[in-house]
Order: sequence, then C-alpha cells, then structure tokens
Amino acid sequence: MSAQSQDNPALPTYEDVVAAAGRIEGIAHRTPVLTSRTADAKTGATLFFKAENLQRGGAFKFRGAYNAIARLSGDARKYGVVAFSSGNHAQAIAYAGQLQSVPTVIIMPQDAPPLKIAATKAYGAEVVLFDRYKDDREEISRRLSTERGLTQIPPYDHNDVIAGQGTAAKELIEEVGPLDMLVACVGGGGLLAGSALAAKALSPNCRIFGVEPEAGNDGQQSFRTGSIVKIGVPKTIADGAQTPSLGQKTFPIIRALATDMVTVTDAMLVDTMRFFFERMKIVVEPTGCLAASAVLNGVVPTAGKRVGIIVSGGNVDPKALAGLLAD
Repeated sequence: MSAQSQDNPALPTYEDVVAAAGRIEGIAHRTPVLTSRTADAKTGATLFFKAENLQRGGAFKFRGAYNAIARLSGDARKYGVVAFSSGNHAQAIAYAGQLQSVPTVIIMPQDAPPLKIAATKAYGAEVVLFDRYKDDREEISRRLSTERGLTQIPPYDHNDVIAGQGTAAKELIEEVGPLDMLVACVGGGGLLAGSALAAKALSPNCRIFGVEPEAGNDGQQSFRTGSIVKIGVPKTIADGAQTPSLGQKTFPIIRALATDMVTVTDAMLVDTMRFFFERMKIVVEPTGCLAASAVLNGVVPTAGKRVGIIVSGGNVDPKALAGLLAD
C-alpha cells in the first residue's frame, strides 16, 4: 500500500521525526544496538536489537514524552499536563515533566506494576488510580483537563509522541545501515507508526511488522480488515500492550506503511525474557519482548535477512521477573 498517510497534514511525517530527534538530542539516551550470535544462529538472520530498555525511564516512551512536553506553549507549561498509562508512558511523562519543570498528573490503573507506580511518583507526578476494567481513563483525563486547565498528552495517539518514538528506529538505521525488516511491539501503535515513518524514509525497501500479544490482537484485526477494531482490555503479561485499539492517528500510518501484524503467546514472551536474561544479560519486560519473540519463534520469517528489533522497555518488577523466569 502506498504511503498515503503522508499526504494527510493532520498526521506526522518523517520531517517531524527529524525535528523530534533534534529536541531530544543530548537528553534522551542514544541507546546501544546489541547483537547475539546465538540469536543469529537460531534464526539464520542478522539481528540488531535496539535496546530501549536502557533508555531514560526504562523505555522508548521517554522519547515521545519529552518531545511532546518540549513543544508546549508557556501557559500550557505553567498549568501542566495530564496523561494516562499502564506504566511506561506514565514514567516518561513524569520524568520529562520533571526535567522541564512542567507539573504532571498521571492516571494509572490500580493494578499496574507497583514498580511503575512508585517510579512515576518518584519523578514528582501526582498519580490518580483507576480500575481499568470498569473506569474510562480517557474520560477521567478529559475531566481533569477541563477542571484544572491541564494539557492532555495521550500515550500514543498524538503527533509529537509518534514523532518522538520514531527517533529510536531512526537511530537504529543510521547506526547499522539499511534493513530488510523492522519489527516492533504494538499497544496503541505509537512506536510502530513512528518507526514506520523513519524506516520508510531511511530504508525504503524495509518490510515493517508489528507484534501484539495473542490475547489482544486488535491491531492485527484492524490492519487486516481496514478499519479500527476495538476489544475489551486483554489479559496478558504484556501490560504495556493492554490497549483496546489502535489510535485515530497511528492506524492510518500503520495501515499505509506496515507489511503485517502478528501475535505471540505469553509463554513465548517468558521464553524470550529468559533468553535476554541468560544469553544477552539484559532485563526486558514482557511487552519489550514482543518483537524479539516473534523473530526468535519464527512467527516472522527472517532467514537470510538483516532485521532490526526494537526492545521497547525493561520496567519489570523484580519479584515478577523472578517468578516468571522460575516457572
């Protein structure tokens, strides 16, 4: 499909990714690209792991959050921002706000990993908890925005957020050269949409794949039917991908530029967490394992290809990590 989304002025473009890269330069980490001979041998491919688990705040989300807050006007900076998130966007907005002296209010599910709630508070944010199975987080966000004059920064469906997330793929391709394939996790689609903008600009022949947990394949359904499919909150260990649907901005970009959307099981995610821990000596949260899991388990055929994999985050509770790896 042609990159028709780039003709829509309401959507971000690669030029926005380039601008975002300039804003975050020297602030966001230029995370390392890791390789593994074991992983290459297992897949028959040459794999490049972009280690966003080593990003500030522990996930790629810092990129989009910092970029979005940096774009605020004076009054908006004074009153502050409100965001909703299961964890990584929460921490990213709180941290980016702290660095730029902008007040932050974060709406988080009450069953979010305690580590993520604690970290968000530690960055100076006011945390408002809700029941993800009963309450509407977007409605809570709108209400607080109206009552307190806060600017809403959603976790994925926001031009500045999408553009910021795309800087990870931009850095990856600039460092390792053209790719045959790029694989990224999908929750609401911000990372995949931004990555697609960067990949198509820098490596035009690159095939782009999104990966979701099997229990929450709304993105796959949306991609294959051509319209946004909304589901109930999926029950999966990949808490960062427990989103009901793709966004109004992320979907058209993904639909235009991605090759396919695939899924992996929670059991595959645990195996991939174990692989990262034992063989590559890094801690990766379940959501951060989505892309690598699809490649390592052959869900996406990669033999003979140069493949970029976004390792999206590493914010997992130590007790949860130990429990998963011990099973």
